[in-house]
Amino acid sequence: MAGIPSIVYGFFALVVIVPIIRNIFGGTGMNIITASILLGIMILPTIINISEASIRAVPRNYYEGSIALGASHEKSIMSIVLPAAKSGILSSIILGIGRAIGETMAVILVAGNQARMPAGLVKGIRTLTTNIVIEMAYAADEHRQALIATATILFAFILIINGVFLTVKRRTNNG
Repeated sequence: MAGIPSIVYGFFALVVIVPIIRNIFGGTGMNIITASILLGIMILPTIINISEASIRAVPRNYYEGSIALGASHEKSIMSIVLPAAKSGILSSIILGIGRAIGETMAVILVAGNQARMPAGLVKGIRTLTTNIVIEMAYAADEHRQALIATATILFAFILIINGVFLTVKRRTNNG
C-alpha cells in the first residue's frame, strides 16, 4: 500500500470517507477530519513497513537469549527487541510525518480547498502545500514571494521536526 499514488488515496477518500463524514457531521464532508483520516491511512504503510524491517533486523539471538534467561515472550519483545529496533522505528515515524506534511494532491480532493482560517474541525481548509501548488502558476512579484516564504516555512517545519526526533533519539540512546 505504500506504493499507491496519493491521487488514488484521495479518490478513495472522496468516494468512501467524505460521505461517511458528511453523514456523521453534516456539511460537505470535506474538512480537517477527513483530511486527517486520509493522511493517517496514507502514512501507516510507510511507518509499518520500515518499522517491521527494523524489528526483523534485530539479531534473533537477542530474543532467544532473553527467553533463555527466563523472560516471557512479551517481556522479551518489549524490553529487548523493540529497544534494539528503536532507531529504525523513529526513522519510520519521521518519514511518515514528512509524507503527511508534504502531501498535496490527495488533500486537495478532501480538505475543502478553502483559503481561510479554519473555523473548526468540520470546516474546509487549504493546506500550505496545496496553496503553493494552486497559486504558483499565476503568482507574480509579492504573491510569488509569499508562496516562496510559505515553502520556506514548510522546510523549516520539517527541519524542526527532524531536530526534535534527533534530540529524542540522542536522549534515549544516552539514557
